Amino acid sequence: MLSNTSRTEVKKAAHKVVLDMEHLHAIIDESLIAHIAINNESGPVVIPMLAWRVEDQVYIHGANNSRLLRSLKDGSQTCLTFTLFDGWVLARSAFHHSAHYRSAVIFGQFETVENTQEKDRLLNHFIEQIAPGRTQEIRLSNEKELTATMLLRMPLTEASVKISNFGVNDDAEDMDLPVWAGVLPYKTVIGPLQACENLYDGIEQPDYRSAYPNRWQE
Repeated sequence: MLSNTSRTEVKKAAHKVVLDMEHLHAIIDESLIAHIAINNESGPVVIPMLAWRVEDQVYIHGANNSRLLRSLKDGSQTCLTFTLFDGWVLARSAFHHSAHYRSAVIFGQFETVENTQEKDRLLNHFIEQIAPGRTQEIRLSNEKELTATMLLRMPLTEASVKISNFGVNDDAEDMDLPVWAGVLPYKTVIGPLQACENLYDGIEQPDYRSAYPNRWQE
């Protein structure tokens, strides 16, 4: 069950609220891009970052001199948002046009992952999430590369999820208008793979479709 705090309480379109952790996990795992808010000397800034989940923690990484990571490493309060767009809802009236989407908002504080072996494990977990089996084939990060990388994590203890998938909601007086109404779906597809130009002959194309059920494109 998701948390219920003053920051996660949804007052607008509360009927779209979903309270189970499984939907939060699924949105993070499919999106893998978080928009992260910070306050710096110039004012508020929202920056998109790659982000992934391991159990009930969300992770981001980058160079040690990253402005965003340096702002977050000391435990400043922040907010992360993940959004998946699923389609347009085309109503009989302009007012009732809307969208299908899945969104998650997460509040909290990041902390630094200092242990080098744990950092390596978590970064490799991300690679395996996007390309299963790849860490068995590639050169893994060396100590210099791991030292140059900052890895932050935040628990998923304060979060809210909204899912909009309710279709057309026209007013009764508009139902007889002679105009098409319905949903214009959007879908993100994955693949096919595009090889780089300088591969050695005989290297077989890997198969990563297991990571993208229902979204893989031949």
